[in-house]
This record gives sequence, structure tokens and C-alpha cells, in this order.
Amino acid sequence: MRNGATLEKIEREIERLTSQEQLKLLERLARQLRRSGIAIKKELDWNKLYGLGKELWKGEDAQEYVNRLREDRI
Repeated sequence: MRNGATLEKIEREIERLTSQEQLKLLERLARQLRRSGIAIKKELDWNKLYGLGKELWKGEDAQEYVNRLREDRI
């Protein structure tokens, strides 16, 4: 059986499961992927974010911006 056909068969079987069973399957798959190293969480490099979006606040007074945000919450 081709891989595509196998996946389609698996998907059809998954659709027959209850929501609770699907969630349990998903948890098992996630656990398996974490163990295999495929789903390794990469750490965010904060240095790459430095200065991102600075043009959004160009010419904006920081205190005025904060005051305006606070007024919008009321």
C-alpha cells in the first residue's frame, strides 16, 4: 500500500474515534514525537527581535502612548 493511501486509511479510522479517543491519540503521538526528537522546542533568540517594529512608534512619546492605552481600557 502506498504511503498516501495508508495515511488516508488512518485518517478515516481516526474520524471514527470519539473526540476523547482522538485527544488521547494526539497526546500519544505528541509524546512519541518528543521522545524521537522531532518536536524539539527551539529557544527564541531575543537578540533577533531587537528593534523589530521600532518604526511603529517613531515620533511617539512613550508616556503619551501608555496614557492613551490606559484611557482605551476605561
